[in-house]
Amino acid sequence: MNFRKRLQPRQLELQLVPMIDIILFLLTFFILTWNFARWETQMDITVPTAKESTENRRQPGEIIVNVRKDGQILVNQKAMSYDALQNILRNVARQFPGQAVIIRADREVQYQHVIQVLDICRVANIWNVGFATRREGDSQP
Repeated sequence: MNFRKRLQPRQLELQLVPMIDIILFLLTFFILTWNFARWETQMDITVPTAKESTENRRQPGEIIVNVRKDGQILVNQKAMSYDALQNILRNVARQFPGQAVIIRADREVQYQHVIQVLDICRVANIWNVGFATRREGDSQP
């Protein structure tokens, strides 16, 4: 007598629902951040000039923090407090480590406002920080 079970090959199943959920989440994230990043440069902020600057190469999903003359902070064209910015950046850093943040500060803004934004980035564990400038003679970015 043969008591061994016959081994039947198991059918491999591809789990499509979780994969579709992840793809839709990523697609939504990139579409929303891409559109907002385009509009961020159309605000009434005059960035400082620099003799040497690199070409503007956008990274997918980068966050642009605008600092107006009066110290008001705007992200995605929405004014917010320093505490709200810190909460947003903490959540982003937790979900997307290595996220880039670009600070577009008006050339007439007080230095303390830029330092506060840098401190918020440091507390939120965001180290990929850049500053928006324009070359002398170029139009506003």
